[in-house]
Amino acid sequence: MKIIDKTPLQDADGNIGVFERVQGTLKYGLSWFGELEAQKAVIAQLNRSLEKGFVLIRNFTLPNSEIVIPIILIGAGGIWVIYVTQVKGHFEAKGDQWNTINSDGKSQPAGINLIHRVSQLTGAFQKYLKIQKVDMPNPVESVLISVDPGAQIESVRPVARVVRSDAIKQFANSLLQSRPIWRPEFIHELADRLVDPRPPAELNPVKAPEVESGQQPASRAKAIFNASDQQVSPFNTNDLGFDFEEDGPPPVQQNLSESNVARPQPRPRPVAEKKKLFGLSNTQVIILVGLLVFWLCLLAGFGAFIYFTQ
Repeated sequence: MKIIDKTPLQDADGNIGVFERVQGTLKYGLSWFGELEAQKAVIAQLNRSLEKGFVLIRNFTLPNSEIVIPIILIGAGGIWVIYVTQVKGHFEAKGDQWNTINSDGKSQPAGINLIHRVSQLTGAFQKYLKIQKVDMPNPVESVLISVDPGAQIESVRPVARVVRSDAIKQFANSLLQSRPIWRPEFIHELADRLVDPRPPAELNPVKAPEVESGQQPASRAKAIFNASDQQVSPFNTNDLGFDFEEDGPPPVQQNLSESNVARPQPRPRPVAEKKKLFGLSNTQVIILVGLLVFWLCLLAGFGAFIYFTQ
């Protein structure tokens, strides 16, 4: 499996320094570094199972945006957007809901809806494919992978495929058995097109070549993306029609129990753009203020120590 690592803030050896770790935490959230480590574990398992015909793109930032797609996996059977989490506890993935289950067996919405998050990331990536004029025979599939054995997840027809830590190998095997929709040599061409997007003036429709006879792809009449012959503007998050806050609109609906059948996706409801202080979210502002208070207290203590020891 070919791996293209686009993780921001890491050096040439794939390491992230202390300063970069603080910077990434402020920009991407408290769980950012832990999720990077969890990604490494999942990628290692996938790499042992998947053949050379797969390409994995890690932490690709969509052009002209700050949206980072954690894992994009491209194979002969399609494209999968994968979000890796290290949560612990008892959860329920039901439809577009992500709930926690307490000791009494009652469920309530979790603080962060991971099903919502991976569905939104998939919707953003599908929009990027359309802007790049990539003709997709099948919809991109959302996948949520939990790496912690302590996470117990009950799935009730979730809109994203949920994979527990002990089922990652089975997930990889299912990808190997997927019905091919394009030839293996096209996969690398497609990956290059995604990580090195063409300017609008040079965009030409990209179609997947037909597979060999006896392995017919899904009907293109049901494809959710059709390549356009007219020029389009570069990727813009305003074109998505939704934001990436946890209280945003419902995620893109997909019935993954029938993932081999392409079907149109309902458009997310537009939401009003939220104002941010210097481009930072509320969580990032709180973290920054906390660090400032910590340093001020440290300086005050150091000054008091010098004053009383003289």
